[in-house]
Amino acid sequence: MALQAPGLRSLRHSFLPQGLTTQMRGIHQAYNAQDKHVQIARRRRFSSSTTKKIPTISEAIREDAQTYKSHSVRDMMSLGNRTTVITGAGRGIGLAMARGVAELGSDIAILDALERPHDDILTLENELGVRVKYYRTDVTKFDNLENTFNEVKNDFGGVDNCITCAGIVIDKPFLEHEWEESARILTTNVMGSLFTAQLAAKAMREKGKGGNIALIASSAAYGPTPSRCMAVYSASKGAIKTAVHSLAIELAPYGIRVNSISPGFMSTEMVFETALKKPELWSTISETPLLKRIGYSGDLKGVVGFLLSDASAYTTGIDILVDGGLNCGRY
Repeated sequence: MALQAPGLRSLRHSFLPQGLTTQMRGIHQAYNAQDKHVQIARRRRFSSSTTKKIPTISEAIREDAQTYKSHSVRDMMSLGNRTTVITGAGRGIGLAMARGVAELGSDIAILDALERPHDDILTLENELGVRVKYYRTDVTKFDNLENTFNEVKNDFGGVDNCITCAGIVIDKPFLEHEWEESARILTTNVMGSLFTAQLAAKAMREKGKGGNIALIASSAAYGPTPSRCMAVYSASKGAIKTAVHSLAIELAPYGIRVNSISPGFMSTEMVFETALKKPELWSTISETPLLKRIGYSGDLKGVVGFLLSDASAYTTGIDILVDGGLNCGRY
């Protein structure tokens, strides 16, 4: 008769007291039962009418043969007949992104805390032939933000795309940071962005046609920024960059794609105001990136247009770094 070594399970239990073995078996059974309920809940949670049927191999081959010729890049980049909500677009890079998506044909709902937005917003509608409406709101106050989204849905008939651009930054040594100002950065940049994305996703789910969300992170999420002290700001943008992965997973069953953009040194009023106070900063901004210049707000228009359009239909859960090679060279 051939000798058989005892199984690992039997060998392990042979060294344990009987009471402990029974206890472990009970824990294992309870865990399995709990895991079964968790799996059922997850299947229910992620079941959605927007989930597409998995194509057969022959269907995939046929679809590929048709689409690469019939779907032109120009058509895929179009945002016609869509509504895009953009926070923080009263000025700066948010305004540039608003113009970019408007140039691609999207109607625009601009959300900002400014009492009076940039004058360029007033010209977008007539110049580009799209609907544009400005809503004064505060992304740090959920009730205010929720009411604004309800207004947008009533005015535009729903939400198709969303860009979370509202954010603030404080440039000062970490040892001088104060609790209140740090909390304001985290509330605006993290909570404001995430709950804007949540309200947008709910509106997209209601509409039932999927959608796209682009969160604005920062190159500061990749590492320290030369000549600047922005520990809390970096933490807030790192949170956004990381959250994209979870949001992409949770919202994919509804046909909603989630990505982020991480700008480097960009031409904004805040950057110019800081550079005027710190002349050495302008030298760093201009010379440190591999492309040897500051980023222009227009450099972000094509990227955000790509992420919100069908040109990126197979792209979700990523971050696009737009920093002129700053992090590539690592100074």
